Amino acid sequence: MIFATVISSLKREFRNLISRRIYFATMIVVPIASACFLLSLLGDGLPVKTPVAVVDLDNSTMSRQLTRTLSALQSVDVAYRYPNFNEAMNQLQEGNIYGFFLIPEDFEREATSNLAPTLSYFCNMSYYIPGTLSFKGFKTMAVSTSGSIVSAQLLGVGAEEGQVDTILQPIVIQEHPLNNPWSNYSIYLCNSFIPGIIALMVLLVTVFSVCSEIKNSTSPQWLHTAGNSIYIALLGKLLPHTLIFSTVAIMCQSLMYGYNHFPLNCNALTIISAMMLLVIACQSVGLIVCCIMPNLRLALSIVSLLGILSFSITGFSFPVESMYGAIGIFSYLIPVRHYFLIYIDQALNGIDIYYSRWQFVSLVIYPIIACFLVPLLKRRLSHPIYVP
Repeated sequence: MIFATVISSLKREFRNLISRRIYFATMIVVPIASACFLLSLLGDGLPVKTPVAVVDLDNSTMSRQLTRTLSALQSVDVAYRYPNFNEAMNQLQEGNIYGFFLIPEDFEREATSNLAPTLSYFCNMSYYIPGTLSFKGFKTMAVSTSGSIVSAQLLGVGAEEGQVDTILQPIVIQEHPLNNPWSNYSIYLCNSFIPGIIALMVLLVTVFSVCSEIKNSTSPQWLHTAGNSIYIALLGKLLPHTLIFSTVAIMCQSLMYGYNHFPLNCNALTIISAMMLLVIACQSVGLIVCCIMPNLRLALSIVSLLGILSFSITGFSFPVESMYGAIGIFSYLIPVRHYFLIYIDQALNGIDIYYSRWQFVSLVIYPIIACFLVPLLKRRLSHPIYVP
């Protein structure tokens, strides 16, 4: 009897999925299209050739050489040259360039006369990544120019080349970035944003699927098909979603770890299991919202806010440890945070799975909490009253 009602509920939900194109768009098109877009956008691993400008007020041999050297850097593209500071600043404020490098008047004369000329650079940090890249390029150029001038002066007074190197760089620093020695931005960003987009779609589809039954007054029929059991009704409704979202998510993981060869320093089943648990946990969060606020408009607003906030408060773009205490604690209430920690520990760092046990347990807690709140939803499903 139970098996027959489960099959009936599954058939009903599959008919719903096939009959409405919105499910196909949100469950398949959006996650895969987003994954392909992000992977292709960051295909080089790091944005290159940020458009910047140079203001050369000296126009000497040394300043022109400095400009050519700056143009050779991979991170910036000296696409513009302006005659004065004001024009360059106006272009920077209008967003046409992300920064400009200012070479002062009499730069060559002061540099060769030990008068310490000042090199200035201005960056628009409103655009974080291009602003940071232009800042890095400008700073590298300023430091290397300063070193070149000092080196030439020391060689001019009779110092040997080996002595000059020791004076300019008394301590040699060797960098060995762990697990991502290429400093590939795509490895970090795609492994955070793609699961975040999938989690957002799961939240929205879950709430829409459940609350639309109340809005359309079809929830009594839905319960009747499931033998008046709320648990069978939810199993029949959400299980197809789980299978579809899990399949799509695993396809996205295949693009990252298989096609793009992102670091995967753990068993593939570990990260696949984490993704499937993330899908179930997000469905549970959506279900909890439906139980507390069984109104389609309000519930969608709540999960939309949670899904969007997950990109900023779960450690993707800013470390949780540096956040205010209350916000840092709140980040652990969002399922994506636990998946992100599993990815860092397992796929990126490859540590023993024992140290990720609490993150797996946390993802399992969400459906347990949802099971206790489900009876609240049954009363609204039995007597649907839609409030616009």
